[in-house]
Amino acid sequence: MHLIERTLSLLQLLLAVTTLTVVALGVIFFFIDRFRSPDAVRRNYPVLGRFRTLFTKLGEFFRQYFFAMDREEYPFNRAQRDWVYHASDDRISNMIAFGSTRNIELAGTAIFVNSAFPPLDEEASAAAPMVIGEGADQPYVARSIFNISGMSYGAISRPAVRALAGGAKKAGIWMNTGEGGLSPYHLEAGCDLVYQIGTAKYGVRDAKGNLDEAKLSAIAGYEQVKMFEIKLSQGAKPGKGGILPGDKITPEIAEIRGIEMGHDSYSPNRHAEVHDWDDLLDFVSRVRRVTGKPTGVKMCIGTADGIRPLFDAVLRRGLDCAPDFITIDGGEGGTGAAPAPLMDLVGMPIREALPRIADIRAEYGLQHRIRLIAGAKLITPADVAWALCAGADFVVSARGFMFALGCIQALKCNKNTCPTGITTHRKELQRGLVVENKVERVATYARVITHEVEIIAHSCGVSDPRQLTRGHVRIVQPNGRSKRMDVLFPVPEAQITAA
Repeated sequence: MHLIERTLSLLQLLLAVTTLTVVALGVIFFFIDRFRSPDAVRRNYPVLGRFRTLFTKLGEFFRQYFFAMDREEYPFNRAQRDWVYHASDDRISNMIAFGSTRNIELAGTAIFVNSAFPPLDEEASAAAPMVIGEGADQPYVARSIFNISGMSYGAISRPAVRALAGGAKKAGIWMNTGEGGLSPYHLEAGCDLVYQIGTAKYGVRDAKGNLDEAKLSAIAGYEQVKMFEIKLSQGAKPGKGGILPGDKITPEIAEIRGIEMGHDSYSPNRHAEVHDWDDLLDFVSRVRRVTGKPTGVKMCIGTADGIRPLFDAVLRRGLDCAPDFITIDGGEGGTGAAPAPLMDLVGMPIREALPRIADIRAEYGLQHRIRLIAGAKLITPADVAWALCAGADFVVSARGFMFALGCIQALKCNKNTCPTGITTHRKELQRGLVVENKVERVATYARVITHEVEIIAHSCGVSDPRQLTRGHVRIVQPNGRSKRMDVLFPVPEAQITAA
């Protein structure tokens, strides 16, 4: 009996203390909100106004999981994410029944033109390997049409880099290092690598931020590094360089990049030595001379005609100075941290940029000299097949492979709080990313994409995905009717003879 009474007394005391604590906190928050808060709602409605912020944050969660329809969200909807999750898991079939949930009357939708007489299964084939940089000392024979786009160590975590590199090796695809330099974790799996040289030249810079040819030559000495990509701009922030917040910079990352600890790391908005297209060709030739390996450029297009002077300069100076490839990034944004106006408003979307640049390349007769690589929001077989129809030789993806790693689109990439361990350097959050498991998911995703692009190609009546043309796809117009892509974007005949 005494024990029950004592327990009740303790519970009453605990309740009293809790009540007093809540009242005290309420009074403190009341005075803070009324007299100190910069928020007008909290000043007018002290304490209660705080729930607005809480509900706003919770609303993002509830919309994603309970209220948003499968094809409503941005930047990627649930249907797209689920497709990648399933494609990354060889235990789950991507077969569906009872019809598609996709609205095929939505403007911009790609509908592929099936053939009445497709090749028999035994007659179909995979995409043949393609040589990039035939004129380089060490040309690269690329085996896969679908590869990993640039994500820097620093922007993504150590286990994420290791998982991507391991998956790339297993699937036989290349991995772009991103502009953050070459880490031991890129190298340990033995995959093919494309070394990206950003405007800050991380990993190949001297003390003043200029290109250090000795460091560049040392990077080229790694047999795994197959190509070099000079980044002019990216879709997330065309006109502004990379941003790595200071709280994501570890001593190891600082050493690899050649930067200081404790400060946000900003890349310049362009290469200081590149003022025009001729300077760019000089820079491409310089990197290729030092490394002996294929060298190309990555850019987000503002206007298609704005790139004509590049091709004019190539023909004027000779094909030896041409970039071996051009990576076109869409203005739809990407994984990197970026100011909202640039992410939302600047740069041509990939659906318009890619066919226009492919047309100009064909017009100048350079399609066999300069390979075209398409980036941006291309994460499903339909996206990749569309890009091949539009004129791409290869497709690269960053966010698709992030979903394969387990990304849940928490939109925390620019912070050190990613709940899946992909873009954070906090050990307790990285613990959830088991490298061995994710290697398998990355490799499976790459294989499934390639296989299903082959299925689309065979349905269209061609045996090799690179035989897809604009005549093999129709694009739905605003009136709900579709037009063949070769009508919307007629491929020009070569009007200008290549030198």
